[in-house]
Amino acid sequence: MKLLVTGGAGFIGSAVIRHIIQNTQDEVVNLDKLTYAGNLESLAEVSDSSRYAFEQVDICNRAEVDRVLEEHQPDAIMHLAAESHVDRSIDGPADFIETNIIGTYALLEAVRQYWQPLEAERRQNFRFHHISTDEVYGDLDGPGNLFTEQTPYAPSSPYSASKASSDHLVRAWHRTYGLPVLVTNCSNNYGPYHFPEKLIPLVILNALEGKPLPIYGKGEQIRDWLYVEDHARALYKVVTEGKTGETYNIGGHNEKQNIDVVEAICDLLEELAPEKPSGLAYYRDLITFVTDRPGHDLRYAIDAGKIQQELGWAPAETFETGLIKTVHWYLNNQEWCQRVQDGSYQRERLGVGQ
Repeated sequence: MKLLVTGGAGFIGSAVIRHIIQNTQDEVVNLDKLTYAGNLESLAEVSDSSRYAFEQVDICNRAEVDRVLEEHQPDAIMHLAAESHVDRSIDGPADFIETNIIGTYALLEAVRQYWQPLEAERRQNFRFHHISTDEVYGDLDGPGNLFTEQTPYAPSSPYSASKASSDHLVRAWHRTYGLPVLVTNCSNNYGPYHFPEKLIPLVILNALEGKPLPIYGKGEQIRDWLYVEDHARALYKVVTEGKTGETYNIGGHNEKQNIDVVEAICDLLEELAPEKPSGLAYYRDLITFVTDRPGHDLRYAIDAGKIQQELGWAPAETFETGLIKTVHWYLNNQEWCQRVQDGSYQRERLGVGQ
């Protein structure tokens, strides 16, 4: 197969590409705009492969997307290109509307024009895989409830509303035009190469520098954590084995309160990085509670039974094993973290809603 991965220089997209190049014989075309969160260094270990190609293209640029499709002739699309940080969507929702909604629409139309004239077998085997989030479902009621593929959408933030919109567009293109689509909704990802605006890398890097570890509200928000390499395996399973028209929820079976996540990172750093910044006794002393994010959902949790039963996927990492790997990676790759922040983001608070 030849797969076109949009957003392939991002956190999840780069994990998908590394997985495909290192574990299959498939070819990959990486289409990425290279915004602040896209970094080709995340693909250094596979970029020399003859089965990898890169195109710096914005999915909103229809002419360039048309050119890439015609030139590379992919057998499947994995659509991960998106603005993804909730806090940034609160400060500046326009980019999220443009990329996540208008960009997905433009991509769908380009793909439909490319797919319709394909010869019969290629047309039948073609797949458009749209990668989304569990945040489209909104807040979970009740401690035992889980998001399923039938959970109604109730997005709370500009980010989740834009992703919900793109999900609806993808399903409409399947229903109206017959485009063979797959949709996946995943829980919170973590792991190597994560841009430091997200909770886990932010906490690791702040702690190493003796900076405050900001916790929204009381830190009682619950998320289901999914190691990014487990997610990459799941996404490849879906695009190659999933049934078109179906949705698959992907979760890590790891529900944790935010405060527990931060304390676990602090405890790991006590063991792995015992030489602390001057004057600091314990990493936990850096924990600082700050005003909660506007519209912050309290709990997300995914029922990943469908993908396990139908496609045989289950996460290989527990939260504990995945977190150890993640902390080790950041300790060993602090230069990468400095380079990707490039002066435009200094781990400041975003999304205060003012």
